[in-house]
This record gives sequence, structure tokens and C-alpha cells, in this order.
Amino acid sequence: MSFSDRTASPSSQRRDGGTRGFGGIWREESKKAAKKRAATLKKRLYRKKEREEATSSSSSLTEDESFSSNYGDVTPKSAAGRSWREAVEGKELTDVSNLVEEIVGSEVSLRGRVHNHRLVAKILFVILRESGFTVQCVVEEARVGTSMLNFVKQLSHESVVELIGLVSLPKKPLTATSQQVEIHVTKMYCLSRSLPNLPLAVVDAARSEADIEKSVKDGKPAARVLQDTRLNNRPLDLRTPANQALFRIQCHVQIAFREFLLSKGFLEIHTPKLMAGSSEGGSAVFRLDYKGQPACLAQSPQLHKQMAICGDMRRVFEVGPVFRAEDSFTHRHLCEFVGLDVEMEIRMHYSEIMDLVGDLFPFIFTKIEERCPKELESVRRQYPFHSLKFLPQTLRLTFAEGIQMLKEAGEEVDPLGDLNTESEKKLGQLVLEKYKTEFYMLHRYPSAVRPFYTMPCEDDSNYSNSFDVFIRGEEIISGAQRIHDPELLEKRARECGIDVKTISTYIDAFRYGAPPHGGFGAGLERVVMLLCALNNIRKTSLFPRDPKRLAP
Repeated sequence: MSFSDRTASPSSQRRDGGTRGFGGIWREESKKAAKKRAATLKKRLYRKKEREEATSSSSSLTEDESFSSNYGDVTPKSAAGRSWREAVEGKELTDVSNLVEEIVGSEVSLRGRVHNHRLVAKILFVILRESGFTVQCVVEEARVGTSMLNFVKQLSHESVVELIGLVSLPKKPLTATSQQVEIHVTKMYCLSRSLPNLPLAVVDAARSEADIEKSVKDGKPAARVLQDTRLNNRPLDLRTPANQALFRIQCHVQIAFREFLLSKGFLEIHTPKLMAGSSEGGSAVFRLDYKGQPACLAQSPQLHKQMAICGDMRRVFEVGPVFRAEDSFTHRHLCEFVGLDVEMEIRMHYSEIMDLVGDLFPFIFTKIEERCPKELESVRRQYPFHSLKFLPQTLRLTFAEGIQMLKEAGEEVDPLGDLNTESEKKLGQLVLEKYKTEFYMLHRYPSAVRPFYTMPCEDDSNYSNSFDVFIRGEEIISGAQRIHDPELLEKRARECGIDVKTISTYIDAFRYGAPPHGGFGAGLERVVMLLCALNNIRKTSLFPRDPKRLAP
């Protein structure tokens, strides 16, 4: 080996840049030469990195371009809008509630809201919510590309999206969603973006009291959404699974109500809500000017459903709005609610009306249990409650018997007065303990606490042919036989302070001949509230109207 070969070999170089000279003696390389050599090396490394990044970028660009039609914000003229229309053309939307194991492997198209999402490595888990039901959607970078993953990741909660994906079984059972399958997303389009900062978070509004208490104990207190915040932002609050379920239950209560009555020969009618005079008496009406005439909103369809009976309709019912102007700041009163009203001919005795009620409401309760198991479970998750206890044959007690039970329990009550809320609840507890039911009737109420049109008892005019019905210790129904004698009706109206002239057409209807009849009215919101053991009727009113609330 030549001298020059030896000095140029790598083994002859030291880490500090020196080289071995003649005879094995080290000599230092000049600083200038060392800097030059380092700069050359650095430049070579930089060029190598540039080539690698360019190759990677080109590959990524090609990959993202191939996925670019699979995502985006849908607007009338956007490319994503055209891609969305092409992607969903001919595909039916699948309800999230119908995502079950039996359709694993199927491709589905879903629409819902971004409830939540979290990123783990290069996989984004999105919780999609639709009508209170939730499903986990998996967005994998390897499947959809980096750009689509980033697009989905920055979508704000409550944004409306439509996606296409394959139904799959997760490796482990899911606890954060209602559905036990997951969707491997291939396409996702945003139809409407939500504001990033909302007045309330749906995930917070959906928490149970137990969840909030647990979060406090764990040192990570969760937000508690107060009732006024909920009602002021009702469109957001309605999105919780419990609220979605409650109003489906409410719908099915009406369906069962109609179904039973139609099967018994009843006719559904619709009565006017603008009246010249009050229907119940007293001053608790909403008054207004009607083309220069004094008028009010109907407190009840009472007068007109009776006139329908006088018109030989025999058996009628109505589901419609009722207006009460009382300043009742309670958990169970509203100024506007949905009335479930019934009127029918009586052949022999007012007990025939109680027979109808005793069959009707157990029918409704049974149908709700049969038809709404998922909805009941959704409500229970946020507001735990036990199913209503009721007997095959509805319990009936006279008002006097109820008063006696209260007296024996140490309660002081007026035997000819009405029951207040506390007395009603106490009696409900006593009845449950003694008769094992939370649904019962109390009848033969004192005449003094009933409307002017209520028929007095033949054997004692201090009492009336009337009744109330209770669920979980709270009144839901008030019913009675009506006075069909015009002279007695006029007399009772005057005694109750009602100007007979304002209801003359009502009284005149009985002068043309009227059969014995009676009926009842219930508040739909209160029925659902007590069926689900909720603590406030505003939870079961879509947009509540109380003495202080007229919006939204």
C-alpha cells in the first residue's frame, strides 16, 4: 500500500478531525479544512432529506387526492356537495337505532350529529348521535388518508354529518354508546357546522345526578346544566337521549289514548279555543280583545264537548291545547298544556265513566311498556325510576274514605274541602302501603270544590258525582257527571259568580233536550311526568309556558 493510500484511509482519521502522519505520528487538520469538510457533509445530508421528503410528499399528495371526493363541507356549489350527492345517490339512510349485529358486514349510510370524538394514534373515534341513539364510528388514517382524518378531527360538536361505512363488531363491548356495533368510515360529509362554543353541551345536559355526584367524588366535577339554562336553549336540550325518549313516550300515550277510545265507539272532535266567557268560572283566564268583543282562551273544551253530546254525538274525545292563567309556580302546573278530554252519555250511573277510566289508563300504561322499552330505558339512564304499580282492577275509594285514612295517619284535613298537594302525596303513600298500587280513584268529592256544571249527589248535595284519579300520589284526572238540567245549571253558574249571559248558548243547548252525560280531563304532560316519576312538568312540555316563561 502506498503512503498516500494509508493516509487517506478512514482508519487513519480521528474523531477530532486529525490525521495520522509519517511514522504513525498524529497531526492536526487545519480549522479551515475541518469547517469546509463539515459544511460539505451537512449539505449532502440536507439534499438527501429533501429528496426523501419530496418523495414522501408526492406519495401523500397522490394518496390524499384519491380520497379528496370522500369528505368535505357540503354547500350548494362546492365540489364536496357534488361528491356527497353522487355518494348517497340511491342509498337509503339507516337509523342509528337499527344498527345491530345482524347487519355486520353491510355498508350503511348514516346521518347524525358529532356527539364527541377522540384521537388515538392515527385512529379517530367519533360518536355519532341520531335521535338520542349513539354509535361509534372509526376513522382510520390508513383507510381514508391524512387530510380526511384532519377534516373530521376539526368538526365541532353538534355539527350535522352524513357518512358511509361498514358495520363491524368492536373487539371489546362498548359502554359509551347505545349501539353495540361500530362503523368503519369510508366517506364523511359535513352538512351543517355548529358553533364551536355552545350555551350548553349536550353531553353535560345528558348526565344523570349519580354521574355528577360521582364526578365530584372523583375530584373531576362535571358541569350541571340548570333548568333555566336548559329551557332558554331548548333546541339544544331536546337533543339529549332522555328528552328524545320522553317525547316519543308522550306520542305513544296519545296513540294509545286514541286507540282505546276509538275501539269503544268514541269520535275525536276539535273544539274552539276562543270563547266569549270562561268555561270553569273564576278569573283565571287569559283575556283578549276579539274584534271589539271581550273574549278569553278556553280553560277547557268542557262546554263544547258537552254541546257535542247534546248534538247526539254520544261519545267524544279531544286532544288539544288548554289555557290556565293561574299564577301557580309549582312543579306540576303550566299555563298551557295538552288536554286529554272525554265526554260520554251515561245510561245509569256516573260510575260508568270511572269504569272507562279504570280500563283506559292501565291500557295506556301497558302499551307504553310494550312499545317503548328502549325509550323507557333511555329515560331511566338519566332519571332512574321504577315502573308504575297498578292493579288489574283499578282501586276506587270515596273521598270520605280517603279523608278517614289521612285522619288515622294523624293528618288534619277538611272533610268538605279539597286536598292540597301534601295531603295528596300522603294519601298516595298510605294507599301504596295498604293496597299495593300507585294508580287509584277518589270519588264523591264535596260540591264546593267542583266546577259549577258538576252534578250533586242525589242523597247528599254536599257531595257530587265526581272523581279524581291519582298517579304516584299526584292528581292527573278530574271527572264528573254534568248537570243536564238547564235551570239547575243556570242556578249553579250564578252561585259560582259566572255571568250567565256569557254562556247562554251553552245553557240553551240543554233546553233542547240533553241525555245524562259526564266525562273527564287529564293533562298529557302531567301523565308522562308521573308515569316516568319526574320531578318537574317542564321536562315533559316541549316548550313550556308558565307564569314567567313565554319563550322560546
